[in-house]
Amino acid sequence: MAAHGKLRRERGPQAEYEAQVKEMRWQLSEQLRCLELQGELRRDLLQELAEFMRRRAEVELEYSRGLDKLAERFSSRGGRLGGGGREHQSFRKEPSLLSPLHCWAVLLQHTRQQSRESATLSEVLAGPLAQRLSHIAEDVGRIVKKTKDLEQQLQEELLEVVSELQTAKKTYHVYHMESVNAEAKLREAERQEEKRAGRTAATAATATNEAGPVRKSSLKKGGRLVEKRQAKFLEHKVKCTKARNEYLLSLASVNAAVSNYYLHDVLDLMDCCDTGFHLALGQVLRSYTAAETRTQASQMQGLGSLEEAVEALDPPGDKAKVLEVHAVAFCPPLRFDYQPHEGDEVAEIQVEIELRDEILPRAQNIQSRLDRQTIETEEVSKTLKATLQALLEVVASEDGDVLDSFQASPSTESLKSTSSDPGSRQAGRRRGQQQETETFYITKLQEYLSGRSILAKLQAKHEKLQEAIQRGDKEEWEASRTQYTQRKLQKSRQPRPSSQYNQKLFGGDMEKFIQSSGQPVPLVVESCVRFINLNGLQHEGIFRVSGAQLRVSEIRDAFERGEDPLVEGCTAHDLDSVAGVLKLYFRSLDPPLFPPDLFADLLASAELEAVAERVELVSQLLARLPRPVLVVLRYLFTFLNHLAQYSDENMMDPYNLAVCFGPTLLPVPAGQDPVALQGRVNQLVQTLIVQPSRVFPPVSLVPGPVYEKCMAPPSTSCLGDAHLEGLAGENEPELEAGTPAQEDDLEGAVEAVACFAYTGRTAQELSFQRGDVLRLLERASGDWWRGERAGTRGLIPHKYITLPAGAEKHAAGQGPQATGELLSSPGVLPATEFAHRP
Repeated sequence: MAAHGKLRRERGPQAEYEAQVKEMRWQLSEQLRCLELQGELRRDLLQELAEFMRRRAEVELEYSRGLDKLAERFSSRGGRLGGGGREHQSFRKEPSLLSPLHCWAVLLQHTRQQSRESATLSEVLAGPLAQRLSHIAEDVGRIVKKTKDLEQQLQEELLEVVSELQTAKKTYHVYHMESVNAEAKLREAERQEEKRAGRTAATAATATNEAGPVRKSSLKKGGRLVEKRQAKFLEHKVKCTKARNEYLLSLASVNAAVSNYYLHDVLDLMDCCDTGFHLALGQVLRSYTAAETRTQASQMQGLGSLEEAVEALDPPGDKAKVLEVHAVAFCPPLRFDYQPHEGDEVAEIQVEIELRDEILPRAQNIQSRLDRQTIETEEVSKTLKATLQALLEVVASEDGDVLDSFQASPSTESLKSTSSDPGSRQAGRRRGQQQETETFYITKLQEYLSGRSILAKLQAKHEKLQEAIQRGDKEEWEASRTQYTQRKLQKSRQPRPSSQYNQKLFGGDMEKFIQSSGQPVPLVVESCVRFINLNGLQHEGIFRVSGAQLRVSEIRDAFERGEDPLVEGCTAHDLDSVAGVLKLYFRSLDPPLFPPDLFADLLASAELEAVAERVELVSQLLARLPRPVLVVLRYLFTFLNHLAQYSDENMMDPYNLAVCFGPTLLPVPAGQDPVALQGRVNQLVQTLIVQPSRVFPPVSLVPGPVYEKCMAPPSTSCLGDAHLEGLAGENEPELEAGTPAQEDDLEGAVEAVACFAYTGRTAQELSFQRGDVLRLLERASGDWWRGERAGTRGLIPHKYITLPAGAEKHAAGQGPQATGELLSSPGVLPATEFAHRP
C-alpha cells in the first residue's frame, strides 16, 4: 500500500511535466506550420502578381474592356490568396492586416481605374517585371526553406535539452533514494551497536576473564559495521548532492534556453524569413508605378494611392500582426519548476566540502567561457548586421533596365531592346551577388543564434553557482575543511593496491587481459574515467589538448605495474595527461576493439541517412563482438555521451569527441585511404557517442559494469570487507598511541595543509601547491608563519593553510599568545576572495 501511495504522489509531477512538454511540442509544430503558411502566402501573392502582370500586358492591347474584365476577374475569384484555410480567409477579409496584402488590394483598385495602356507598357509588363516577380518567388521559397530548416534544428536542440532535464531528474531521484536507503541502514546499524553495548555493560560484572576478549571482538566488529555503513551513507549523500546540483543546473539551463528561444530566436527567425521580401516587392511595385507614370499622367491619382500602400510596407508591423494572430503558438510556455524527490527539502545548489573544490573552479571556468563567448557573439552580431545591410542594399538596388526603355521614345519600336544583353548580364550579376550574400547571412545568423543560446545557458549556470558560493557559511566551511583534511590525511596512509598481471596491459589483447585479471573493465579505463568525471567534465578541450609526454609515461608505467596512480598524487593539472593515457591505451590495443573484418560494414552503416536505420544496423554489427569488449565499449561511450552534455563549458560536442576518438578506436586498415575514409569513421563514432543506450545492449542482456554520471572519490567504502578489516587492524596501533618519532616531531613543529596554491613573490616566501603538507616552526606575525617545505625554509601565508585538530591542540599548549594568534585568523579564504583569485 505504501508503494502505491508513493506512486500516486510521484505521478502528479510527472504527468504535469509530460503535459508541459506535450504543450511545448504542439507550440513548436504550430510555429513551423505558421512559417510554412507565411511562405505559401508570399509565394501565392507573388504568383498572383506575376500572373497579373502577364495578363495585364495582354489586356493592355484590348484597352478598357479587357482591363475591366481582368480587374473583375481577380476581384471576384479571390485567387490563391482566398484558399480554404482559416488564416487565408482571415487575411483576405482584413486586407489591412498585413502590408503586402494591403498593397495587393490597392493594386486591384488602381486597375479598375485604368482604361487603356500602350504597347510599350504591355511589353514592359510581360518582360522585366514578370521576371523579377518570378525571381522574388524563388528567393522567398529558398529563404523560407532555409529558415524552416534552421528553426527545426533549434527546436530539436531545445527538445534535446528538455529531454536531458528529464534524464537529470530521474538520475537525481535514483541517487536520492539510494542515499535514503543508506541512511536507514546506518541508523539500523547504530541501533544494533547501542543494543550490543547495553548488553555488554549489563553482563560486565559477571563476566569471566576468559570471556572478556570475545566481547571486545564483538564490539570491534559492530564498530567496523557502523563505520562501513557510515562511509556508504556519505558516499551516497555526495552522489545525491551532485545529482541534485546537475538537475538544478539543467533546470536553469532549460528555462534559459526556452526563454531565449521564445523571446529572441523566434523573432529573429521571422525577421530572417522576411529578409528582402518587402524590399523586393516594393521595388517591383515602384518600377510598375514609374512605368505607369510615364505612360499616362492622368493615372497619377491612382498611382499615388498605390505608392502610399508601398510606402506602408512594414516588416516589424507585419511581424507584430502575425504574432498577434498566432499568439497561442508563439507565447512562451511556463517555466519548468523544480520537482524534488519525496522527502528531499533541498531546493538549491549546495556547495559542500566534498564538492567545493569542483564547483569553485567550475564557476571560474564558466566565467571565462562566458567572457569569451560574449566577445565572439558580439563580433558575429556586428558581422550579421553588416551582412544584412549589404543584402538589403542588393535587394533594394534599382532596376535600370525597366526605366531605360522610356528614355529615347515612347514608340513601340524603341522598346525592342528592353531585354538587351548588357542589362541581362547586369541583372545576372546582381542576382548571383544576392544569393551569395543571402547564404552568408543565413550562416552568420545560425552562428549568432547558437552563440546567444549558449550565452543564455552559461549565464544561468554561472548565476546559480555564484549564488550557491556566496551563500556558503564561512564557519561551517572551516569546520568541514578541517574534517575533510583529516580524512585526506587518514586516506593518504592507506596502502595503494598493486597487482601483477599475466597479460600485457598497453599494446596487448584486452579480452585476454580481462580474463586473466578478472577486471570486467580494465583498471586504467575505470580509473581514468573516474578521474575525468570528478575533475574534468568542464575542462575546456579535454581529449583535444595533448598532455605532458613525461607525465603520460609515468601514469602508463604505474598502470602497467598494477598500481592505480590516480587514487592519489594527481591533480586537476594532470587532466590532459590522464586523457592522453586513456586514448593511448585504446590506440595501442592489439588487436583493436573493432576487428578489421567489420570495418567495411560499419562504414556502410554510417552512410545511412535515417538515424533509426543507422542505429539498428550498427547495433546488429556490434552484437558480433565478444561480450567483454561490448562491456568496455558500452562503458566508454556512455561516459563520452555524458562528457558531451557539458559541451557548453568544455567545447567538446559529440563531433569534436568523434574526431578525437575516431582514429583511436577505429583505425583505417592498411591498403585503404585514411583521408577519404576518416570522415565516415568520425560519423560512425559520433553515432555511438550520441546513441549509446540504443546501440549497445542493456545490462540485462550483457551483464557488466555501467558508467555512473555522479561518482564519488575513491575511498575505503569502495574496498572489500576483507581489505577493510585488514586496514582497520593495521590502523589500530596508530589510533592507540603515536610513535615516539611522531611525538618528537610534534614538539618541534606544527604540520599544516595548504588550502590553495601559492607562488612566492620574493626569495623569503615559499611556493607550494594545494594539498601540500607544510611544517610550521613559529609565528612570524599575524599573517605569516616561519616554516619549511621539502627541506626549504621560508615564510608561509596564514590564510593559505589550515591546521588539523591535533595540531591546534599542540599549538594551544605552546602558550596563550600562540593560541590566540592561531584561532583569531581564519583558516581559509572567504568564498568571494577565492572566486576572484587569479
